[in-house]
Order: sequence, then structure tokens, then C-alpha cells
Amino acid sequence: MGLIQNPAAGSGSTVPLKGMRKMIAAKMSESLQTTAQLTHHAECELTNLQAKRAQLKAAGSQVSLQDLLLFEIVCSLKNHPGLNATLQDNQITRHGSVHLGLAIPLPDDLLVAPALFDADQLDAQGLALARRALVDKALSGKLSVKELTGATVTVTNLGLSRVRFFTPILNVPQVAIIGLGGIQRRLQRGADGSLSERDFMGLSLTFDHRAVNGAPAADFLDDLCQRIEGVEPP
Repeated sequence: MGLIQNPAAGSGSTVPLKGMRKMIAAKMSESLQTTAQLTHHAECELTNLQAKRAQLKAAGSQVSLQDLLLFEIVCSLKNHPGLNATLQDNQITRHGSVHLGLAIPLPDDLLVAPALFDADQLDAQGLALARRALVDKALSGKLSVKELTGATVTVTNLGLSRVRFFTPILNVPQVAIIGLGGIQRRLQRGADGSLSERDFMGLSLTFDHRAVNGAPAADFLDDLCQRIEGVEPP
């Protein structure tokens, strides 16, 4: 019979919840306690977007697949203003500009989601440059209060992991957050019966059901997938 070890006698460690980690914890708890969160999941084929990326790369552009995904998200949000919104003091504000929050991991398992302002005014190249500048600012600790609090909708990216679908937590008072999941390669049968390898990405959309119903949230994901796949939404 094995011995039952006293956990206190082990070689573990205790980390106090303080500073920025404590602020993040309080914000996450507030989000879950004060909103009616629901998450939809979808997947999209990346062949079309990968082809665009290859063309841009051949032309000398440094626009990444992530930048193209962000661009399509912003374009889709313009057609679904109910998701580019905030809910405060029993008032839903649908914002005219897309101030795109980007979840950026920092050292020591910390996280910020600053705003990339007026993302809807940028093309893919401009979005790529602005994203890199914002990430550099975040990593150097130079973000302003306005940047840290000014986003109208957020994107969080786990695309380099094996996690395909997840339930991102709303960054209140925003009513939506979009999660980019990992990519899975699998065989797809074409119209002529032939098989080819295709990459598929998981997408997750958490929304505040007080402000957005399930059907329009699903419509947004449908339209986003169609844009990514190169199919014009009806």
C-alpha cells in the first residue's frame, strides 16, 4: 500500500495573486459574473487565404496569415455592427469605427488586449504594420490608458496551438470576442471525386446574450467563414 504524501511537504511553490495578475483575475471574474456569455464554434477552410498570402509574399509583402484573418474579421464586423458594440449602464452602443482589441501575451503569463484604433480604415498591409507596432508597444510596456481601454471588440489567437475551439471570456463592456484556433490538415474530396489535403481553422465567438441573440452571432461566423474561403456572402 502506497504512502499518502502531505502536499505541504512537497517541493511545490506558492505564488501570490497580486499586481497585474490580480487585476486580470478581477476583470475575468467581473466578466463572468455580470454578463450572459455564450460561445458559438465554426471552422473555415484556409486554401483561399493561403493562396493570397503566397501571392503577397512573392511580391515582397510581410503580411502574415494572421493579418489577413484580422482583415477579414474587420470587414465582416462592418456588416454586423451588433457585434462591434459595448453594453454599459443598460445601454448598447454600436460603434461606427472598429477599434480592434488584440490579446497580446506578456512575460510571466500576463495578458493585455489593447486597441488597434480605426482598423476598418486600414488595408491588409496597413493592418499588419499597425499590429506589429502595437505588439512592440505592449512588450515594451508603453501602452497608453486609451489603448488599454478603447477596444470595441477583441480577437484572441491560439492558432499556433493544438486547441481548435475554446471559450474566450468577454473583455467587458465589449459584447463580443473572437477566438482563432489551431489549424488541422485533413483530406477533402473535390467535386470530381479527387482527394486533396486542405487546412481548416477553428473559430470561436463568445458574445453577450443580453445584447446579441444566437442567430445574428451565427450569421457573423457564417459570413466570416465565407469571406475567408473566398465566397461572397449572399
